[in-house]
Amino acid sequence: MPNKVEIAIYMKKYLAITLLSIVFAIGIIAPAFAQQDLLTQVGSAGLQIKTGLTLPGIIALIINVILTLLGVLFLVLTVYAGFLWMTAQGDSKQVDRAKDILKQAIIGLIIVLAAYAIANFVATSLIGALAT
Repeated sequence: MPNKVEIAIYMKKYLAITLLSIVFAIGIIAPAFAQQDLLTQVGSAGLQIKTGLTLPGIIALIINVILTLLGVLFLVLTVYAGFLWMTAQGDSKQVDRAKDILKQAIIGLIIVLAAYAIANFVATSLIGALAT
């Protein structure tokens, strides 16, 4: 069984290879977007610049942004719980802690998805009702 020093060296090598892969991927992808103007690039990333929004439209946009940030928080918690679990090295308390974080993050994701569906339905209905 490898000792802690060997595991630490392996983890550092793995982290370095992962970071280099990400930097390399960004280096390949970034020049493809360099030929486009900023508005086209931002629009293709999913951000739509809207003019003439009504109050319900602005509220719906704010709710969607908040729920999107909560989704990102779920991703961060999931990665953190996975990191705790993988680095537990047989420590059952740390594994249990990672499992608890993962369970709570999944419950939070379910709540966020339900809130997103409800907010999207209400906002679409409200904007549609005000448009007529």
